[in-house]
Amino acid sequence: MPVGILGNKVGMTQVFMDNGDANPVTIIKVGPCVVTQIKTVSTDGYDALQLGYHEVPTRKCTKPELGHLNKANLASLKYLKEYLINNVEDFQLGQIIDVQTFKEGEFVDVTGKSIGKGFAGNQKRHHFTRGPMSHGSKNHRAPGSIGQGTTPGRVYPGKKMAGHLGASAVTIKKLKILKVDTKQNLLILKGSVPGKPGNLLSIRPTNCKD
Repeated sequence: MPVGILGNKVGMTQVFMDNGDANPVTIIKVGPCVVTQIKTVSTDGYDALQLGYHEVPTRKCTKPELGHLNKANLASLKYLKEYLINNVEDFQLGQIIDVQTFKEGEFVDVTGKSIGKGFAGNQKRHHFTRGPMSHGSKNHRAPGSIGQGTTPGRVYPGKKMAGHLGASAVTIKKLKILKVDTKQNLLILKGSVPGKPGNLLSIRPTNCKD
């Protein structure tokens, strides 16, 4: 069973196919990741693989993180991510997982933090329809009613209102791998992924749990 991997968004460009079509693509710098922990049903109740990514100075990690990594004699790593798999026996502590896990033509799901847009109104945040713009109208971009009066006399939790937009986890599913660059550890995916260049991404094969 394939396992996911961590990487960083490099940016977007376009690739021309043999038939002349221009496809928008995203370039992702992938791994290499290190297996930092192997979880099994007997010890943890489920089978999973924990991967570490992006080596950093020791001072950038907490003592619990360093203690966890020292058990496997690994360097200090900034990011740890767990992926559910069935064949944990095929992996070993300290094993390197890189872009060779993927092949051209496969489909992957990419998860990352979307671009933060700050405080946004109803139209932008929830796609509400605005009021009439004609002369005399007093409702252009107002939210309208947010609840009843005496009963219940409060705003229900979850009511769609203006507020913080973006900067949340977003998953884009079934992105096709157009090219795998094993020399530079690059993945070229058809389409866009969440976040700005440099954003941390989790890439896993489609239908793979995490």
